[in-house]
Amino acid sequence: MQHLDYFSLHLFILVCEEGTIGRASERAFIAPSAASKRISDIEQRFGTVLLKRSKRGVEPTSAGLALLRHARGLTRAMERLDSELGEYLGGERGHVRVLANVSAMTEFLPEELSTFMLHNPRVQVDMQERFSLDVTRGVLDGSADLGVCRRPVACGELQLLPYRQDHLAVVVGTDHALASHACVGFQETLAFDHIGLSSFATLNTFLRREAEQCGQALHYRACVSSFHAALRLVQCGLGLALFPREAVMRYAPLFDVRIIALSDAWALGELVICLRDRDALSAPAQRLLEHLLNGVACCAGEAPLIHRDWR
Repeated sequence: MQHLDYFSLHLFILVCEEGTIGRASERAFIAPSAASKRISDIEQRFGTVLLKRSKRGVEPTSAGLALLRHARGLTRAMERLDSELGEYLGGERGHVRVLANVSAMTEFLPEELSTFMLHNPRVQVDMQERFSLDVTRGVLDGSADLGVCRRPVACGELQLLPYRQDHLAVVVGTDHALASHACVGFQETLAFDHIGLSSFATLNTFLRREAEQCGQALHYRACVSSFHAALRLVQCGLGLALFPREAVMRYAPLFDVRIIALSDAWALGELVICLRDRDALSAPAQRLLEHLLNGVACCAGEAPLIHRDWR
C-alpha cells in the first residue's frame, strides 16, 4: 500500500479549508499540479473519491470528511510531538493557532500577544479573525488550538474559561441629540439611525431582535467593515453606533465622539477562551493559555498562575 506522508495529510486539510486546490497550493508553497497529484495519490491509496470537484471548487465527500477528521487529529499529534521534542534542542519553539472575534482582536489580544511573543520569540502564533460562531466551530473541528469569543449558548464538547468582560455603549457625534446624556436605554436609541459594523454580525442580529421585542424597528443607515469608517460616519452625524466601550475608547479622541453608557442589563458581555481538551494542548498552546489566564487573574486582582516549566 502506498505510503501516506504528513505533508500530504496537511495538504488535504488545506484543500478542504480553502475549497480550491489552487488556494491550498499557495498556502502549502507548491505548484497546483503537484498538489492535485498528491490528492489523486491519496484517493488512489484508499480506493475512493475524497473530493467532489466542480467549477466552483472542491468539497469533501463523506469519505473525505472521515479522512479530514483523522488527518487533523494526526497533524495535531505531530505538532505536539515536534513541540515537546523541540524543547530538548534548548529553545522553546512551536506553533499555536488562535481564532478570535473582532471584540477580542480589537480590545485585549494585541497587547497580550505582543507580551507573549516578546518572551517567547520562537513560538509562532497564527491568529485569525472570525465571527464568534465560526470561532467555536473552528476549535471544535481542529482548525485552531484556542478560540476567544463571546460565550456561546451551546458549546458542545468545548471547554470554556472566563477571559474578559466588555460593555456595550452608545457612540454619538458631539452634535447628536443624545450627546449630553450620561446613560441611555437601548429603546431610546431606536428613534435614531444606526451605523453597523459588518464584523459584528452576531451583535447586529441580536439588536434587531431586541428592537422587535420593544415593538420597534432598528434602522441601519450604513453598515461598514471597520471601526474607523463607522466612527467617521458617527462623527459626521449620519447615525449612532452601539460598540463595546473598551474597543472605542482608544479611538474616541481621534474622531471627537461621545461614549454614553447603555443601561440595559445585556450590555455587559462575557468573552471566553474555548478549547477542546486542555491536557491535550501542545506545550506552546499550554504556555499561551496560561499567559492569557494570568492576564485574567491580574485584571481581577488575583495572584498570577505559575507557568509550567517546559524544560
